[in-house]
Amino acid sequence: MYTLLVADDHPMFREAMVGAIAAALPDSRVLEAASLAQAIAQAEAQEELDLLLLDLALPDSEGLAGLRRLRETLPWLPVAILSAEQSRDIVLEALGLGAVGYLPKSTPRDDLLAALRQILAGQVYLPADILRRPTARHAPTDAASTTPSLRTTASAPTAHGDALSDGISQLTAKQLQVLACLSRGESNKAIARDLAIAETTVKSHVSAILRKLGVNSRVQAILTAQTLDLDDPRFPPPR
Repeated sequence: MYTLLVADDHPMFREAMVGAIAAALPDSRVLEAASLAQAIAQAEAQEELDLLLLDLALPDSEGLAGLRRLRETLPWLPVAILSAEQSRDIVLEALGLGAVGYLPKSTPRDDLLAALRQILAGQVYLPADILRRPTARHAPTDAASTTPSLRTTASAPTAHGDALSDGISQLTAKQLQVLACLSRGESNKAIARDLAIAETTVKSHVSAILRKLGVNSRVQAILTAQTLDLDDPRFPPPR
């Protein structure tokens, strides 16, 4: 039996979510909160809480401030974002802050419930259609500025940038393709299909990518991939 908490200030949306979750996961218990303060109070009062679904536009918390506060106050609590905001940069920042998933409110009901099952099974859910969109690039401020690419990091050399450059240079062509697929939120099964390789081979490539980039999770690898030029011909196009 799962216990979930929906934190959203729109009663009708909360009611719809509670009904959908109850139908899909009949043994689950779904709590409701209309503000971040209520969500924190309810979470602290629960002996077991499997997942908090957090809206980014609560009356006492705007944007990712609520997620930051939850991570500081209740670091043990899995939090997934459930929001109308669909900016790719926001999605990636939320994952970087420790969110276990990002669910756009426009997600079809069946897809949303499938994503919830994936999150409750211990996996991170990434909205592939959003991650396929290009990250906003800022215009160079001077002639020396450059856009990060597969072969170079940002113009100012740093220890982190040097390490990233070294890690990228160690990736094989196939690993670069797998990394691009990861950045679009594809599962191992989808990557195997797209690249015509075995799923076990995908797992081996992912492990090698994490090791070479010096990161500990797929999410960290995806965030690292945002510094790369995913239009490079070595990367396969989105499906």
